[in-house]
Amino acid sequence: MQIRRFARSSFRRIAPLSLAVAGLSVAMGVGAAGLFEGDSLGMSSMNPMARVIPSPQVRWQSSMAAFAASDRERAPLNDSVLFVGSSTIRMWSHLADDFRTLPVMNRGFGGSTMADCQYFARQLVLQYKPRQVLVYAGDNDLAEGRSPQQVLESFKGFVETVRAEMPNVRISYISIKPSPSRASLMPKIREANVLLSAYVRSLPNAAYIDVFTAMLDANGAPRTELFGPDRLHMNDSGYALWTAIVGAHVLPSPGEAGVPLQAVQVPTATGMPVTTVPVTSAAAAAVPVTVRPPLNVMRAVYRP
Repeated sequence: MQIRRFARSSFRRIAPLSLAVAGLSVAMGVGAAGLFEGDSLGMSSMNPMARVIPSPQVRWQSSMAAFAASDRERAPLNDSVLFVGSSTIRMWSHLADDFRTLPVMNRGFGGSTMADCQYFARQLVLQYKPRQVLVYAGDNDLAEGRSPQQVLESFKGFVETVRAEMPNVRISYISIKPSPSRASLMPKIREANVLLSAYVRSLPNAAYIDVFTAMLDANGAPRTELFGPDRLHMNDSGYALWTAIVGAHVLPSPGEAGVPLQAVQVPTATGMPVTTVPVTSAAAAAVPVTVRPPLNVMRAVYRP
């Protein structure tokens, strides 16, 4: 009884004080985030906003901090070709080598969704002022239970945020890939790709990049030789395929404007003929002459 009376008494004293502090901050034009600026995660026991911080901000705090630290250590490239998205982008560790004639930046963060990319569009894109943004995200959304329509709406929100400040930036969406480990999601992946393709093709200065089709075998199943042991993330053969296909859609450097397209052979499923894809000379220089063999040991710790 004494403990309960003490708790009630303490609450009566503390509650009015908490309300007074909150009211004072509003009256002074100072938000709760300003009062607790040092509490970057919004999780301080004294922070009244601790329970209403958006989950993406908490979940990806370390990733955004890592990007900021990288920018401080090395100034971001100007007029870059920016790759944004989930672990498929993050784990493209040789991206700069694959597109070595271009000023590319990698801002992939593993496990992220299209909804996360929309939420962090300012940190991921706007501050860098790129000339082109290539986006890969959406399969994690589907895996977490979101619908193809929700993936589309998140991407629309991303595009609207970016284009509001950068109306002339080129935006390219890389289709959701058919991972063997997510074969059960194939109907939703196909539906999402159809929706996203139609939307992107309605936009000015935008492109839909279809990697999905080239990653299927003759029977329409995911090509397992393009994936690592987890059957979710790609190996070097998968990235070599992407380099050729995506390279056809990457804007060339200003000095290469107007350079005729060159034909590059893109490897397809075993036993099937190669596909010829026209690419700029910059992209052609980036495409490996031969496909790198699959890695026996993956080069990174894989996460969704």
